[in-house]
Formats: sequence, C-alpha cells, structure tokens
Amino acid sequence: MSIQRLYTAKAKTTGGRDGRAISSDNVIDLPLSTPKEMGGPGKPNTTNPEQLFAAGYSACFDGALNLVARMAKTPITGSTVEADVSFGKDGENFGLAVDLIVNIPNMDQKQAEELVAKAHQVCPYSRATRGNIEVTLTTTTNA
Repeated sequence: MSIQRLYTAKAKTTGGRDGRAISSDNVIDLPLSTPKEMGGPGKPNTTNPEQLFAAGYSACFDGALNLVARMAKTPITGSTVEADVSFGKDGENFGLAVDLIVNIPNMDQKQAEELVAKAHQVCPYSRATRGNIEVTLTTTTNA
C-alpha cells in the first residue's frame, strides 16, 4: 500500500519506556515511566506509550466520526471518544487491546451506532489496527 503523504509527525525517544519522548518541533517533550502494574517505577508526572496511543487514537476517531457525520448530513456536537488502551500478554508475546467509548449526545442510539461503525471504517488508526489488535466499540448518547 502506498499513500500520498500529506503530513509526517516526527518524534524521538531515548531511554525506552523509562526515557523521554520529544517531537521534532519540541511541542511534545515528555518524561516516560513504565507503570507499576507492568513492573516499572510508575514515576509521578510521567506518561507512557499506551497513554500516548490512547490520546492519538481517540482524537483521530473523533475526527473521523465528525467527518462521517458531515458526509451523512447529520450534524453532531459535543461528541467525545475515550480510548482505553490495555497492555498485556498475548501468548508468549505482549499485545494491546483498545476499548473505544464514543458518546454522541442527544442522538438516536441506532443512528449513533451507525455513525460510529462508519467512523471505524474511516479512521486511520482503526484501519491500521484492524486484524492486529482487539478493538471494542461502545456507543452512548448521554447528554
């Protein structure tokens, strides 16, 4: 597969899970620490790859959701996407699982679920992970 590259984000990490991640423009400059649940120090005021992936996936998915809503001429406002990224054992290796909790306030539940399903087909993160990790979608319509 070949894509027409419109934008490339660059980041460099030194020290692995207990190091530092810095974007090429220095907007992101974050200390990393392995969570205690994974046997690391879990240092305060640090992040980890799973949190960064969760932030990226949730932002991308909400963008895809708003795109498919506009294409369907179904305006939505106030949507939120929570991405819960889990790290765990996958046989002898390690793997990820993602739970996406999508809320589209004040919308018919069936219509909201249809938009979320379409967004899951469009979102680049969903496309990249499809068949590689378990992704569970939950749709709510709470105001």
